[in-house]
This record gives sequence, structure tokens and C-alpha cells, in this order.
Amino acid sequence: MTDSTSPALAYLEHCRTRIDHELAQGIQQASVSDRLQEAMRYSVLGGGKRIRPALCLAAARAVGSLEDAAVAPACSLELIHAYSLVHDDLPAMDDDDLRRGRPTAHIAFDEATAILAGDALQTLAFTLLAEAPQLSDTQRVRMIAELARASGHQGMVGGQAIDLESVGLALNIEQLETMHRHKTGALIEASVRLGALTAPGVSEQQLSALSDYASALGLAFQVQDDLLDIEGDTEIIGKRQGSDAAKAKPTYPALLGLDGARERLGALLQQSKQALDGFGEEAAPLRAMADYVVSRNH
Repeated sequence: MTDSTSPALAYLEHCRTRIDHELAQGIQQASVSDRLQEAMRYSVLGGGKRIRPALCLAAARAVGSLEDAAVAPACSLELIHAYSLVHDDLPAMDDDDLRRGRPTAHIAFDEATAILAGDALQTLAFTLLAEAPQLSDTQRVRMIAELARASGHQGMVGGQAIDLESVGLALNIEQLETMHRHKTGALIEASVRLGALTAPGVSEQQLSALSDYASALGLAFQVQDDLLDIEGDTEIIGKRQGSDAAKAKPTYPALLGLDGARERLGALLQQSKQALDGFGEEAAPLRAMADYVVSRNH
């Protein structure tokens, strides 16, 4: 890690501590099946950087909102992310056996339990949003719509479908980025927008600037993921190094080469930070998170 990531690491640790406490409480009250609850806990609380919740809390701060108001949306985002990982790892999808340095959910439990755990995490995300005590009815409805759009067929699920359809194909840069703007970027953009929407007086100009920030950051996140698949260490990144190449998945290094991918990463970092030019010190955590995303080693 470089020194520039230190503020982000401190902020991530703060967010992880708070969000994990809330997630543990939410899951404890969520299931009538002990085995299902165990699989849910395993899938959510067994590691993870909490980047999406941190972005949500940081965006709330950037528009002058209180952190308490952003906790429920932040938890909802992590639940959606966790469910997507459980399902992505299934034999019918990416067929991975390692996630966050541990056996994937369908290996640790069984395939049926993993599917149900993913389903339960997804629905719990919307329950938390619908019942968030710090938010008005108007805020809840708008956030539910935003999260559903970002995580469904117009967003993350649609991007995963494109990913599966693209294995072994030679995509151009526009096609690759269309896939990643949906598969990875949509939920990252929703993370920032949900945080901003906790402020009743947030302006459309602020939302637009934060969306631009998150759009560039979402692509940067994927570029770094693709680089780590080649250059990372399995024990550090928590999943099989080289798994994308082994499955002939379209990636930035495959299309642009390693140097080209690094150049694209730098351009996206600059673009992301420039989108925050209209914000002051209140957006410092968002800037730190951008630095972290492009320099992380896992």
C-alpha cells in the first residue's frame, strides 16, 4: 500500500466496524432456519473490504448528511454485493471454489443452501431500506427504486449476463466497458447516490457530479481487479489468481495489454477526482477511496 491510501484504510476500518455490527444484527433477526442463517453470516461477515458501504457513508458526508442516516442504505448495498458474489461463484456461473480466502458458500455448505442464502440476502437488503427509521417515506421509495435498478437486469445482473455471453469472445473497449458499467459500476454508482440521497436538500447538480465520480471509479475498480488477476497473489487477493485468463474472460489487460490497462486506470482515477472539484474538504473520504481503489492489492 502507498501512503496515499492510508486515509482510505482508516476510513474503511471505521465503516467496516460500524456496518459489520449492523449487518450481524440484521441477519440474526432474518431467518427461521439456523443453517440458512449460518450461510448468510458466512457469506456476509467472512471478510470483505466494505468499499460500497464506505462509499455510501462518504457520499452522505460530502453532501452534509449525518452518517446515521446512511447506515441502512450502506448495509443494503453490502447485502446486495454479498448475494451477487454467492451466486456468481456457483457452478452454473463462474464455478469458483475460493472467495475472500475461504471456500465459497456452495463449497462450505451446499449448492442449494448457497442459492437460498443469496436469495435471502437480496431480499433482506430491501427490507432494511423499507424499514430504515432515519429516512422519510419519499427517501425510502427513491432508494429502493435506485437499488433495484442498479442490481437488476438494467444493472448488475444484466452485466453478469453479458459477461457470461462474452466468454471466449473478442470484445472491443466500448463493449468491455458497457459490460463493466453494468456488472460492477452500477452498484458502485448506486452506493454513492444512495448516500447522497440521505440529504433531503441534495441538488441534482450534486447528484450528477457524484454519479460521474462513481462511474469512473466503477471502471477503475474493474481495471485494478483485472490487473490483480494477473499480478496478484492468491493468498492476498482471496481468490484464484489467473482465474479470468483460465476461463478466457474478456479483460482490460487482454484487450489493452498491461501497460495500456495501467494507463487506462490512471486516466479513470483522474476523471473520478475531477468530478469532485465542486466539493470541498467534506469530500475528502471520497477522494481517498478513489486512491485506494486504484492501488489496492486485493
